[in-house]
Amino acid sequence: MSDPRFEQFLGRAIGLNAASIGSSAIERAVAARCKACKLGDIQAYWELLQNSDEEVQELIEAVIVPETWFFRDAQAFAALARLVMRGLPQADAIRPLRLLSLPCSSGEEPYTIAMALLDAGLTAGQFRIDAIDLSARSLALARQGVYGRNSFRGQNLAFRDRYFDATKDGHRLRDAVRAPVEFSQGNIVAPDFHADPAGYDFVFCRNLLIYFDGATQKHVIGVIRRLLAPDGIAFVGHSEAGLMGANGFTSAKIPMAFAFHRESAKPGATQARPVPSPPIHRPRREPPPLAKSRPVLPQSPRHEEKREAALPNLEELRLLADRGRLQEAALGCEALIRRDGATPDALALLGLISDASNDLGAAERYYRKALYLDPANAEALGHLALLLKKQGDHGGAKLLDERLRRLDKRRVR
Repeated sequence: MSDPRFEQFLGRAIGLNAASIGSSAIERAVAARCKACKLGDIQAYWELLQNSDEEVQELIEAVIVPETWFFRDAQAFAALARLVMRGLPQADAIRPLRLLSLPCSSGEEPYTIAMALLDAGLTAGQFRIDAIDLSARSLALARQGVYGRNSFRGQNLAFRDRYFDATKDGHRLRDAVRAPVEFSQGNIVAPDFHADPAGYDFVFCRNLLIYFDGATQKHVIGVIRRLLAPDGIAFVGHSEAGLMGANGFTSAKIPMAFAFHRESAKPGATQARPVPSPPIHRPRREPPPLAKSRPVLPQSPRHEEKREAALPNLEELRLLADRGRLQEAALGCEALIRRDGATPDALALLGLISDASNDLGAAERYYRKALYLDPANAEALGHLALLLKKQGDHGGAKLLDERLRRLDKRRVR
């Protein structure tokens, strides 16, 4: 049975909720450190822990087991790229974009942010990324910038050829990606954490809140609020979206990116249309094809009215997709199309769902159908441009990007 003192100690030190990783994980870490320090019993180790900052850090390192890879949950990075490509906010040499990755672990997330921005057309001088983590060991790996097979997952690895060089030790990141990223050690629950920064345009704080208890979650969300610029956007993990909404943040309405504005953000300041999302590499779930609708049994008029009234609207379907409930969202879109006919927005959402389900052929068909009905549909234009780029059709993607830029200029006028 684990000693509750160590769980309480880690709770005070780093805000860790023992239930989030299990008491047995903490027990194993304590036993490993006790053995490494050549101590005969737990009490001796407890006393050492009270008097050694170095050993506190060693225990933290033993408890923290980072699990990350490049372009993990890629929708957030696609959202970032589309917002920046549309000039939200503006980036230049005088006022570069400021971004924060916390926790940055061994560097895959902040380097992914850099690659996404470079792919979006920014130069390394137009953005700066602060990457912060509690683990000195992870930061040392991040600064080396050499990664093995576990950091590259999924089938879409074209970025590795663009930004890495193969070496005998692994794949070494090129300087163009490393240059805008600055690593530092920090503890977000510490009272003096990042006390006086300028506001960040984007904060990536994904899959961190889930490790805290309720009180610490509220505190950390308050820190995120303080770190964000007034019109900034925070990206969190999918299981943390409800916490942000319950603590005064507003969804940016970008399906499956889990992006949020501060409550004080001006309406429409950075609220772009939903952005294209690289595929999630998971078991394929196809939205039902439009041409093969299910037969509808005869209903009484009254029953039919109730059935149609119960259908969610398109905004509700977007929220379902945003929460990862892709099949429900796809079925809802199909039902709306059966009832009201195909609309560009419904087709574009079906394209996004197919994209996220890794059915790229269906995604492209839906996007093109949406553009057939509405050639100025910005959502379908943006999604299809990134999809073509992923498939290697850079010429086609460039044409669509130019159409989207012309459309944005007309709207500004």
